Amino acid sequence: MEFISQPWAWYVAGPMIAIVLLLLNYFGRGFGVSSNLETFCTIGGAGKVSDYFKKDWKTQTWSLLFVVGIIAGGYISSHYLMSGDPIALNPETVSELAELGFANAGQSYVPSEIFATENILSLKGFAILIGAGFMVGFGARYAGGCTSGHAITGLSSLQLPSLLAVIGFFAGGLLMTWYIIPIIF
Repeated sequence: MEFISQPWAWYVAGPMIAIVLLLLNYFGRGFGVSSNLETFCTIGGAGKVSDYFKKDWKTQTWSLLFVVGIIAGGYISSHYLMSGDPIALNPETVSELAELGFANAGQSYVPSEIFATENILSLKGFAILIGAGFMVGFGARYAGGCTSGHAITGLSSLQLPSLLAVIGFFAGGLLMTWYIIPIIF
């Protein structure tokens, strides 16, 4: 069963994000995934390894609901709100991705060359996932938050550190896209 066959328009999704931010701000909460993952690490016992995780996770139980909402929203979106149509990518982008070995670029949201089970379980795929996970984790910790926290909450509250972090995120993304990915693939 499919409810919506097109992506939500900016004038629907944008105000929904704004409403969520207003509600979070009203209740004294921030929007960011890395702080929620910190709570999961704390619950999992990471405080035994690092003092950073020695926190009372029970004060952050709302973040558990946040993560459950992300998972449920992703499931609902992928199963009920997405069309099966190919992604509208620029033909030049498709040909450049094909040169890198992405045969079905634009056919799905996640490339099977990276996310197929046999690729994830390969030595190269596992190394990429572990390396990327450490880089994202280090970057989020070093920047004092993740991309969603800085780009959505930080920029909307006019925080200069968030602006600098977002500029760094974009610069890192461009560096990865133009120089690192061609080396890896």
